[in-house]
Amino acid sequence: MTATLIENVRALRPGEGPVGLSVLIRDGRIAAIDPPGAPAGAERVDGGGHLLTPGLIDVHIHGIGGHCFESGPRALLDGLALLPRWGVTCVLPTLYRCMDGEDRLADLADLAAALGESAGAVAAGLHLEGPFLALPGAGAAVRAGDRRWLDRLLDAAGGRVSAMSISPDTPGILPVIERLVAAGVRPVITHTRATAEQTDAAIAAGACHATHFYDVFAPPPEGDAGVRPAGAVEAILADPSVSVDFIADGVHVHPAAIRAALAAKGPRGVLLISDANVGAGLPAGIHATPWGFDVRTAPATAARIHRPGAADHGMLAGSCLTMNQAVANVMRWVDLPAHEVWAMASRYVADRFGLTSKGDLRCGADADLVLWDTSGDAPAALSTWIGGVRVHRTAAPLETTP
Repeated sequence: MTATLIENVRALRPGEGPVGLSVLIRDGRIAAIDPPGAPAGAERVDGGGHLLTPGLIDVHIHGIGGHCFESGPRALLDGLALLPRWGVTCVLPTLYRCMDGEDRLADLADLAAALGESAGAVAAGLHLEGPFLALPGAGAAVRAGDRRWLDRLLDAAGGRVSAMSISPDTPGILPVIERLVAAGVRPVITHTRATAEQTDAAIAAGACHATHFYDVFAPPPEGDAGVRPAGAVEAILADPSVSVDFIADGVHVHPAAIRAALAAKGPRGVLLISDANVGAGLPAGIHATPWGFDVRTAPATAARIHRPGAADHGMLAGSCLTMNQAVANVMRWVDLPAHEVWAMASRYVADRFGLTSKGDLRCGADADLVLWDTSGDAPAALSTWIGGVRVHRTAAPLETTP
């Protein structure tokens, strides 16, 4: 593979402001930081003094740009191809309708088999949101814990499941969590009204993360009137071993909740996701979905069901957030150094989800890199490299020389 030298860029370092540097890419990895020169024949890219970061990693995303991943392998691959436009280089495609019913196992197998064909963002594995959930929401499958059905799901996916969202208050969930851990799948807490005790039991069994925290995390029923019961939110905040992630769009969760989690866990324990669906990346307006209803989209925030006169008209129907906008929002909402906020969408995600070669600007890491224009309200990806290959560039190209 031809080497590439990205010159004249800025990077964020702990304890420092942006520092100037250059990055040499060879054989899909970062070969050197600030090399003395370019190897013979290397492509040279002048970064124009823009910010260079590791690619963003989204471990909870259902679709993008009109494509719902569960609609089939073509929709999955088309969506993955779009993601580098927003600086996303690695994802766990998240499924919630493919896990409940014999007829859906083949769909799950087809999607799993397509993961390695991506020409865009790397699909590092699947995230199954369900079916062992206690509270419904946005079509998520609700089913009691069932080890045999779990094994059929894992078999159908051919070992490509990286995470599964579960609820601590689902009947029979503890053996499911234990089986997930044994299979190398991360059990992720969500869609729950669990008590603190139920949540502690799930954590003891191996649950290690909570996804779209606060959203569909209802408090358990009151015992004594006026006494707020402790539930999953309190148990998770109190346990330093459990990380959380947020849909930082200002609709699905209030910024104060993100600040509370950061106070409890620090930035290494608080990650950013999009939970994006078909409406993400689309202009404001009314758009069709694969589910038999239209949605009204609001860029960078949320989609709402558009069925005038129907009882569900105006209800939330998924996120329209993109990861670059999530970073921009959190920059405004919290008092953290910029490098920490970017890491909440890259390096800290990689650390928590075992993506050891990703999310870092260091020698030996995968050359998944993004050059950003940071002059607007949200950072805009000028160029995106995945495995050292430039897969996205803006219409105004950066200077490149052989």
